[in-house]
Amino acid sequence: MTASPWVRRWAGLLPAGSRVLDLACGPGRHAVYLAGLGHQVDAVDIDLGLSMSARGTPGVNWVQQDLETGDSHIEAGAYQAIVVVNYLHRPLFPEILAGLVPTGGMLIYQTFAHGQQAFGRPRNPLHLLLPGELLEVVRGSLRVLAYEDILLNEPSPVRVQRICAIKP
Repeated sequence: MTASPWVRRWAGLLPAGSRVLDLACGPGRHAVYLAGLGHQVDAVDIDLGLSMSARGTPGVNWVQQDLETGDSHIEAGAYQAIVVVNYLHRPLFPEILAGLVPTGGMLIYQTFAHGQQAFGRPRNPLHLLLPGELLEVVRGSLRVLAYEDILLNEPSPVRVQRICAIKP
C-alpha cells in the first residue's frame, strides 16, 4: 500500500502537523502516508471497509460519507492540503477549493484523463478529465506548482492528469 509518487513528491512541502483531507481515500494509502509524516488526516470515503487494515493508524480520523449526495461538508478554510487520487466528481470542485486554508493551502490531485479508455477502466467520459480541465478548475484561485497530462506506464498504462497548486 504505497502512496502515489505524485503525493510523495509534494507532501514534503506541507508544514509539520498540517491538517489534511484525503478525499475518497479508498484503502487509505495516502492517509497512512501523510499521518506518518506527522499530519492530522481526515480520510473520507463512501466505503470504509476498504481501509480496515489501516484503521489503527494514529493521526487519521476515518469518516464514512457519500461524497456525491451533495452533502459532503468539506469545512471551508480548514485544510492545509487536500489530496484526491483516482476520483472525480466535478460538483465537488468548488468545495475542494474552498476547503483550503486562505494562504498556502495546497491541492494535490491526480485522476484519470481522457484517453484512458484505450487502456481500461474507467471508460465512462463522466469519470475522465477533459484536456486541461484541472488547470481550468484552479485558474484564478490557485498558483500551479506543477501540472501533467501524461501516460504513465507503471505498473500498467494509465492516462492521468495531475496537479499540485497552492493558494497564494
